[in-house]
Amino acid sequence: MVNKVGVRDLVEFLLRSGDLNSSLSSLNTAQAGTRIHHKLQKNRTKDYQKEYYLEKAVQVNHNDFLVHGRADGVILNDDSAVIEEIKTSDIEFQDIPENKMILYWGQVKAYAYLLMNENPAIKTVTMRLTYVQTPEEETTQKEQSITFTDAESFFNNLIKEFSEWLKLKDQLDEEKHTTAQKLQFPFKEYRDGQHELAAAVYKTVVTHRHLFAEAPTGTGKTISTLFPTIKAMGNDLISKVFYLTAKQSTRRVAEDAIRLMSDKGLRLRSITLTAKDQIMFKEERDQAPEDNPYMIGYYDRLKPALKDLLRHNYQITRDVIEKYAKKYTLDPFEFSLDLSLFCDVIIGDYNYLFDPQVHLQRFFEVQDYRNFYLIDEAHNLVDRSREMYSTELSSSSLADVIKIISRDRESNKKVLTKLRSLKRQFNAVAKPLRDDHVFETATDDPLDKFTKAVTNLVKVMRKWIAKQDDGDDLDVVLDFFFQCTGYLKISEYFGPNYKVRILLDGKNVTVRLFCMDPSHDLAETLNLGGGAVLFSATLSPMDYYAKVLGDEPDSLKYELPSPFPPENQSIIVTSYINTTFRNRDQSIAKIVATINQMVTAKKGNYLIFAPSGLYLEKIYAEFTKQHPTIHTIKQESGMDDQARSRFIHQFDHPDDQPTVGFALLGGIFSEGIDLVGDKLIGVGIVGVGLPGLNSETNLIRDYFDAENGHGFEYAYQLPGLNHVFQAAGRLIRGKHDQGVIVMMDQRFTQKRYTNLYPPQWKNYHIAHNPRELENDLHQFWNHLKGESHD
Repeated sequence: MVNKVGVRDLVEFLLRSGDLNSSLSSLNTAQAGTRIHHKLQKNRTKDYQKEYYLEKAVQVNHNDFLVHGRADGVILNDDSAVIEEIKTSDIEFQDIPENKMILYWGQVKAYAYLLMNENPAIKTVTMRLTYVQTPEEETTQKEQSITFTDAESFFNNLIKEFSEWLKLKDQLDEEKHTTAQKLQFPFKEYRDGQHELAAAVYKTVVTHRHLFAEAPTGTGKTISTLFPTIKAMGNDLISKVFYLTAKQSTRRVAEDAIRLMSDKGLRLRSITLTAKDQIMFKEERDQAPEDNPYMIGYYDRLKPALKDLLRHNYQITRDVIEKYAKKYTLDPFEFSLDLSLFCDVIIGDYNYLFDPQVHLQRFFEVQDYRNFYLIDEAHNLVDRSREMYSTELSSSSLADVIKIISRDRESNKKVLTKLRSLKRQFNAVAKPLRDDHVFETATDDPLDKFTKAVTNLVKVMRKWIAKQDDGDDLDVVLDFFFQCTGYLKISEYFGPNYKVRILLDGKNVTVRLFCMDPSHDLAETLNLGGGAVLFSATLSPMDYYAKVLGDEPDSLKYELPSPFPPENQSIIVTSYINTTFRNRDQSIAKIVATINQMVTAKKGNYLIFAPSGLYLEKIYAEFTKQHPTIHTIKQESGMDDQARSRFIHQFDHPDDQPTVGFALLGGIFSEGIDLVGDKLIGVGIVGVGLPGLNSETNLIRDYFDAENGHGFEYAYQLPGLNHVFQAAGRLIRGKHDQGVIVMMDQRFTQKRYTNLYPPQWKNYHIAHNPRELENDLHQFWNHLKGESHD
């Protein structure tokens, strides 16, 4: 098999040198770059051949490679030629760093050699670099000549250095393929349904499709998805697996699964990416890039560090990255990204793939069927993706920037003019609301004049920022600048699935681009790879999640049954408790009595979930007032990792100190925590989990009402029910776990809910009054006691 390597990739990896440049985020989108390329190419002479394909077969370390690429334009003469390479960026030409120019010219030199190699009559090539600064489209052209001898020498040197890296990569790939092919499932046997899920995942890899899978707690979904993809990697069906999650705790589970397979002989490189602000060294935080020792000369130290780490490590965790980053004085975040190019499994947050503002350009700018995506906790991607594709700007932030820059009006006239222009646009969009004495509205109007004012501001702001000294004031300006560039980025996605929200809060005006349905964008992103599995313990109803997560006609769907005996848990619905908003205060006495019945029926630990902070506070206050001797804990707002850990550890000793915990439904303790065995024997769920009424959820409702007639379900009922399923899932975490789930809301008896219950819930009981609840609780616990005596 012939391996392909692009000229640009070859040059950029081998010729990078010098400092790590922390330049301002670029507005030069792929669409804008393509448009400029086409515009320039269209205006060239008739003998200009655009997108001229060039290639050369080379043998490196006994492997066949095809070095290939497309020059933006070529003009062929009898014994000479012109090659044009067009580059676009926001930076002014004279400010382009030298190490960047080396890459630009290196790419054209490689094209010059390939052209002369194909056309022996051509002895010299004029290399033309056409640079367009966006968005002003100021054009600069530079030319250099090169002979065949010099071009050949340059190309051969590239291939020589390339061969050294290929030796390392061949060693890594050989280890990966050999051990992945031999790898056996790391447990003695599959759990119920586990083999079927692994087979479905493998089929998804082979057929390049998308699989939506519900794998309840206990099915071992992490190993069931990673194992078959790694086997597919061993069979050379894919080259990289991206395991993406919403939470750090889930990423650690993926690390554990890789470690387990490594213990069974697997030898591949995996890396866990950590957010930049978390992994950055403390001493870097207050330093400008030009003073930061971890960025100065970064590329000069990078290659030795890569070789050292890759030769001595398989699982590249945060600790490993930080160790080698310290050793070689490298920025740890950028180092982790450069390492990821050599890794087979990349573990990280959703945003590395899906967020249009921060996704990894090195992997996700063009389609690559050799990449495969595993999306864990996929139910969380619904809200996360809406937020990724939404953004906002506020006039209060603008006012802060105007105040700072106005301190030197004379020097800052140009940028102040643009800032005030944007301020006028804020006032213009707010005027109709103020005239009508309303505080918010939503419109389909993309506010083109407003967006144009933001664009014009960013143009001059970029130049202004480049000339400023570091300081707190500049940080404020930079924050607003990045908000503006983010707004422009998201504005490119604006369409029928968006609303522009305009909100007034006193003098402050907020313009928010709100994405109601990102499913189309998610589908396009997933199609950048060769296939994807989106899975969760709670992905019911499947049709809803498939729809909102980018379902396609050929997508696969798979639902595993729970592996745990249904008789180990009792699900009881109290039909006599009404928790609708207007009945909440009246419901508290019945809820407190119900919790006490649960605790009295069986001594142990319980978790009670309520749908809002205020409701939770009232229930907690009344319960502790009536039952002061019962040990209780309550979730507090803004709990850090240590506080969360303390909360969880309260459940460690149920025999010594039985605990009743109170937490928020849909909050940090309603998913992603494991209280196995007798650490938790009961869960109480207050209400059906409907999100609070708000303008954005109503917009989602109205949008899906128009789309498919299921607005209330999509906006309110189903997201709320997922919170219920997640909270209930805290109870049974292992095959020996036992306990009760009490659902405190009469709506849980309605068909619109009971029809959506998972199979393991079909034997739920309805308690029509407290006496029936007491009987159901005692009958369940006595039945288990009787079984244990048999």
